[in-house]
Amino acid sequence: MGKNRISRKRRGYIGLMKGMMYLSAGFTCALVLFMMIYVLIRGIPHITWELLSTGPSYLNQSIGILPDILNTIYIIAATLMVVIPVGAGAAVYLTEYAGNQKLVSVIEYAAETLSGIPSIIYGLVGMLFFCGFLGLQTSVLAGALTLVIMNLPTIMRTTQESLKTVPLSYREGAVGLGAGKWRVIRTVVLPGCIDGIITGCILSMGRILGESAALLFTAGVAHVLNGFFSGLASSGATLTVALYFYAKERGEFEVAFAIAAILMILTLLVNLLASLVSMIFKRRRNF
Repeated sequence: MGKNRISRKRRGYIGLMKGMMYLSAGFTCALVLFMMIYVLIRGIPHITWELLSTGPSYLNQSIGILPDILNTIYIIAATLMVVIPVGAGAAVYLTEYAGNQKLVSVIEYAAETLSGIPSIIYGLVGMLFFCGFLGLQTSVLAGALTLVIMNLPTIMRTTQESLKTVPLSYREGAVGLGAGKWRVIRTVVLPGCIDGIITGCILSMGRILGESAALLFTAGVAHVLNGFFSGLASSGATLTVALYFYAKERGEFEVAFAIAAILMILTLLVNLLASLVSMIFKRRRNF
């Protein structure tokens, strides 16, 4: 009788915990689906070709977000061109070359601390350092350099974890065949974990896409159509900053929801691309 009573209590406890987990998971999924459906329903009807292909005209009182789309592309490209080699290089050094574990621990702790700092603080530091001290003024380049600092811990940590997944036997076998340290890293280690590195880079692109607070201080809110190099030196609003501008400053909530729907779709595409790239490289590795 005692054993049956204990087993009943145990089964009841397990059932209660499972029910709470299912309820939590269902609530989370329902919340995400509600936000996505609400934004898409409110935003998609207001997405027009005129909105996507023109800039704002104060004479005709028309609104276009083409400059904001281009500024978003410029700032993503400029950020990734700097943060990927710096972050991946730092990860390779910490994982493959660094012999002082205390130094590695300090750098990893600093990176984790950087990843937890609010983005508004990055914006303040970027405004004072890049815009003021370095004389870049309020520009897309200053915003991109600020985002480099923000995304550096993400690239570095994901690359480190990917490098650690490569078995030590691969390194030892390559060294046994007479390959040098850098040749082992270049021909054995990096190809063996390239899927994780690319996935981390794509996910960091999603974070760049959704950043607004830091860019308000550094990149500015100008809605001007520029080329790539002239755009880097000029003030320019990204899609997230434009969403804030049209919703808060002008009260154009239809345009704001249209931009929100575009950002939602782009974020979904970025996440799907990350999953697709990971699946492709895993299949190649299995073959």
